[in-house]
Amino acid sequence: MRTSIATVSLSGSLTEKLDAIARAGFDGVEIFENDLLGCPLSPEQVRERAEQLGLSIDLYQPFRDFDSTSPERLRANLRRAEHKFRLMNRLGTDTLLVCSNASPDAVTDDDLAAEQLRQLAERAADHGIRIAYEALAWGRHVDTYLHAWRIVRAADHPNLGTCLDSFHILSRGSEPEGIEAIPGDKIFFLQLADAPLLAMDVLRWSRHYRCFPGQGGFDLAGLLANVLRTGYTGPLSLEVFNDNFRQADTGRTAVDAKRSLTVLEESVADILSTGSPLPRPGQPGGFAFAEIATPDPERLGSLLSALGFAHTGRHGTKPVELWEQRGARILLNRAVPEAAGNGSTSLVALGLDTPDPELSAARARALLSPVLPRDRAPDEASLDAVAAPDGTALFFCDSTEPRWREDFSPTVPRGGTPGSVRSIDHVVLAHPWDQFDEAALFYRAVLGLDPHESIEVADPYGLLRSRAMTNRAGTLRLVLNMAKVGPRGLPGQHIALADDDIRATARRLRDLPYTETLPIPDNYYDDLRARFDLGEERHQELRELGLLYDRDEHGEFLHLYTVTVDRVFFELVQRIDGYQGFGTANAPARLTAQHAPAPAPAE
Repeated sequence: MRTSIATVSLSGSLTEKLDAIARAGFDGVEIFENDLLGCPLSPEQVRERAEQLGLSIDLYQPFRDFDSTSPERLRANLRRAEHKFRLMNRLGTDTLLVCSNASPDAVTDDDLAAEQLRQLAERAADHGIRIAYEALAWGRHVDTYLHAWRIVRAADHPNLGTCLDSFHILSRGSEPEGIEAIPGDKIFFLQLADAPLLAMDVLRWSRHYRCFPGQGGFDLAGLLANVLRTGYTGPLSLEVFNDNFRQADTGRTAVDAKRSLTVLEESVADILSTGSPLPRPGQPGGFAFAEIATPDPERLGSLLSALGFAHTGRHGTKPVELWEQRGARILLNRAVPEAAGNGSTSLVALGLDTPDPELSAARARALLSPVLPRDRAPDEASLDAVAAPDGTALFFCDSTEPRWREDFSPTVPRGGTPGSVRSIDHVVLAHPWDQFDEAALFYRAVLGLDPHESIEVADPYGLLRSRAMTNRAGTLRLVLNMAKVGPRGLPGQHIALADDDIRATARRLRDLPYTETLPIPDNYYDDLRARFDLGEERHQELRELGLLYDRDEHGEFLHLYTVTVDRVFFELVQRIDGYQGFGTANAPARLTAQHAPAPAPAE
């Protein structure tokens, strides 16, 4: 279907928005009146700019507080409408969005509303314009879509139809099944927006917290299926009011928006059994490797040795070392990209064990993921890679034939005593505040991961928002963190390693002549004793080894953290009896310990 987006959904000037909307692949645009009023281009020039970009102008909006009013006010409103009709003719658009009246003096009279809208439609017809009447969720008298439809039906004019807006419908808890009683040719326009499920005033909720499909809690696929069953053939248009989006990069937001519509179309195709518009690979099964770019591989190598890793290979053409411990593989890359910032140590790439790498890459490209160019020798493995929203490279590795390992020449293993690390349990990525929702949609859409509930964790310098994403088997786990840049920059990235005997690892780390683990304050263990009765011996062992503890309905969780190198640190985790979480209850203690100044060296 054709896709469109309201200019209010993006930051920037009207011309910047049009350019970004066209680049993202939209077919059309809704012009929000304030964007036009502040634009130095004439309506004719805006029309020409849109045509040059291949965009239709599908809607002009909003026209407020028209219906259910006094005769004096009606005359003024009709005069105002005539000006808008002439303007729309200059813009080259034929549909005007008219919102239900929200003013305190609106009259509760459906017959009056129908008659006044019929008069407006009659005037609009003289200009070749249609009126799409929309029920605002906070309308004074008309606040549901079925009420708006009854008025439109009573007015009975060919140039009057209804506009359906998913937010106004779902925020009020209205049942969208009733949409199927509306003839498709009387649905003049469809606006889509998702939103987190919040308990607040609906007007504030609408103006500040809408988001793109798949980023909130609404069942947009079900609603869209209801609309399409009516025979509606108009565009799928996004109208999103969001404070973050209106401050974020215009181009990125437009791409995020288009990706959300593509995934929504896929979900609706499943409901209607019309065939998926996207390639459908299987979910990644786990991590093939994690790659860290560092100017100091000796320091990272020392830390990995302490954790039981061995240096087992060197890349044939790149300054990259392979470190392994059973199924856990870490790459250390001396070539620090500019994106890492100030030459600092950063997690820059993830290899994903994928059943069909070529199909996974095709899906990523179809969802507008940036394809990363790669310099490789003729005999090196061909790995498709795309960039995640935070810039992390995602490599699709064949889980049945890991050819990428053949690019590494074996070395005489060097490192510490082999430990009990089994695999990479999960990876935590840090995102700027304006990329968090984009990232959650990206990993759900591109990799097919299932999102968990978003949570907030207290940080000494603010609030950390976090969301886990997992595959259905629970063998691939990502955690997305978001925090505003504070005194110490973005929050850290970390790699959590599954350890079959974390107590033994903790003892080995404790006995090193230097400290590689994050010190946990005694106050944490005093509180742990109050939270859980683990027996005196076990409490004392946890304290002595610096282990943190959590429990859920499935089992228990033991974990510890290493010191941080620039932005990167490691976590050792042991899941006991099917524990499903990530030790979130311990995050405040960990964050506070990480912010604490390093102890002065002994003299």
